[in-house]
Amino acid sequence: MSKSKFLLLAAVAALSVQNVSAQTAISDEMAFRIKNEAFANSQIDKLSLYMTDLLGSRLAGSEQMTRSEQLVVKKLAEYGLTNPRAEFATNFTKGGWDSQRNYVAMTLPYYCSYAANPKAWTGSTKGLVKGEVIQVSQPTTEAELESWRGKLAGKIVLMPVTQQYNISFDPLAYRYTDEELAFMETDSRPGRHNYRRQQTAAAPRMQMPTVSREAQMKARELQQKFAKMLQTEGVLAIINTRGNFNVTNGSGAQYKVGDAQPIPEITLPLEDGGRMARLIQMGEKVEMELDIQNKFTDNQKINNVVAEIPGTDPKLKNEVVLIGAHLDSWHSGTGGADNASGCIVMMEAMRILKTLGVQPKRTIRIALWGGEEQGLYGSRGYLENYLWDAKEMKTKDGYNKFALYLNMDNGSGRFRGIYMEQNDLAKPFFEAWKAPIESLGFKTLSPRQTGSTDHVTFDRVGLPAFQFIQDELEYDRTYHTNMDTWERLSLDDLKIDAAIVATLALSAANDVNRIPVKPGFPKTK
Repeated sequence: MSKSKFLLLAAVAALSVQNVSAQTAISDEMAFRIKNEAFANSQIDKLSLYMTDLLGSRLAGSEQMTRSEQLVVKKLAEYGLTNPRAEFATNFTKGGWDSQRNYVAMTLPYYCSYAANPKAWTGSTKGLVKGEVIQVSQPTTEAELESWRGKLAGKIVLMPVTQQYNISFDPLAYRYTDEELAFMETDSRPGRHNYRRQQTAAAPRMQMPTVSREAQMKARELQQKFAKMLQTEGVLAIINTRGNFNVTNGSGAQYKVGDAQPIPEITLPLEDGGRMARLIQMGEKVEMELDIQNKFTDNQKINNVVAEIPGTDPKLKNEVVLIGAHLDSWHSGTGGADNASGCIVMMEAMRILKTLGVQPKRTIRIALWGGEEQGLYGSRGYLENYLWDAKEMKTKDGYNKFALYLNMDNGSGRFRGIYMEQNDLAKPFFEAWKAPIESLGFKTLSPRQTGSTDHVTFDRVGLPAFQFIQDELEYDRTYHTNMDTWERLSLDDLKIDAAIVATLALSAANDVNRIPVKPGFPKTK
C-alpha cells in the first residue's frame, strides 16, 4: 500500500470516528441530578391537579381558555422561567364559545336525566323548553327532503343512531411488548405495513362503495338544504349520539363570527340516544326537556403560552431547543390525557432544569399550543411568525436557529422511545442522548412516522421535530370525551416522562452539533 493511500485511509477512519463521537450525552452527574429531582422532589402530583381540576376545560377561543393561559403563565413565572407570556399565534374565525348551562332529560315515557354535552359553537334554547322527540334521517332525495316540511316545528330532532356497542374482552390500557417495540424499529418505507394489535384489527374493513364527485356534491347540497330547513322550521334542538362507550364526545359545529347562531345541538352517550331511538321504534311517544345556554364571543385569536431558559454560549445561545404540547382541549372534560398530560410533562421538565440551575448553551423554550384540536392553529402560527413564510415559501431567521422540537400528545403513558419521522440523520443523536435514560425504558428509536399533532407542523418543512412512542392508556374511552379528566392520568408514568424530556432537551441544548434539516428541505419557490 502506498504511503499516500495509507494516509488517505487513516484520514477517512479518523473522520469516521469523529462523526460517530460527535454527539454526546449529558454527564453522569447531571443525569443523576435530573432523575433525583424528577423522582425525589416531583411536582407532578400538584401540577396535575392544577392543570385539570383548576383550569377546567380549554376550548380554543373560549373564555375558559383565556383564563387557563393566564394561570399557566403564572405557574411558569413561579418556576422562575424567563419571560413567561401568552403570545398571539394566529387568527381564529370561529370566535369564542363557552357552555354556561346544560340540563337535558327525557320526561316521557318516564323521567331520566342525561349526562349530555352541548356541541361547541351551537346556540341556546329559550330557557327551559319541552318537546316531542322525533327521529329523522338525512334525506337522500328532494322528495325525502320535502316530506319533512311542516312537520318539524317545536320538535326535538334525534339524528340516526349509527353506532352499536359491542362487548370487548380486551384491556382498555396496555404496555407495548418487546415484540411490538422491535417491530417499530423496522423501516416502513419499503411498504405500508404497520404492526397492529390483534384486537384492533379483528374486525374486517368494510368496502365503501365508490361515489362519484357529482353524487358527493348532490349529497352535500341536500345536507345543506336539510340543515337550513331545520333552522327555518323552528326545531327546538338537535340530538346526536356518539362514542364507543356510554360517555359523551366533544365536537364542534361549522361556524364563524358573524354567522347566525346554529340550532342548539347536544351529544348524548350511545346508550342514551339508542334508548330513545328504540322506544320510538316501539311506537312509544318520547318527550324531552332542555335548558341549554351557550355564550358566543368575538375573540378571534389563538395564543400560545411560551417561556424560556436562555442559552449562555456566545455562538449558540440564539438557537432554540423547543419542547411542547397543546394546551387546548375539548369542552366535555378537563382535558387530562388530551393534553394536560403533555403540558404537565413539559412544564415539569422545565421546572427540573431551572431548579438544577442549568446554563444550557442553546436556549430551551417551552411552547404550549392553542387551537390544536381545530387544526394545529397554535403551532402553525408559531411556524409562520418565527420560522417560515408560507406565502413567499421561504425561511425566516428562526428557521436556521431551530435545533429540535419534542412533542407530547399521546396521553399519559410511559415513553418507550421516539418516532424519528424517517429522518435517518437524527438516529446518531438520539443514540447518544438516550444513554442515561435507557434504564427508564426509553430504548426504541423508530424510523417510522406518526401524525395528527403539532410536531407535523415543523416536520413538513424539514425541521427536526418528533413525537414520543407511548404506552396506550384507555385512548378510545378517554380522548375527546367527558372521561378525559384527572383520573385518566398515570402520574408515575408522567414523572418518568418528565425526566426523559429534561434529559433530551438538555442534551440537545449542549451538544456541539445539532440534527440537520432533512435533505431536500426547505422547499422554496
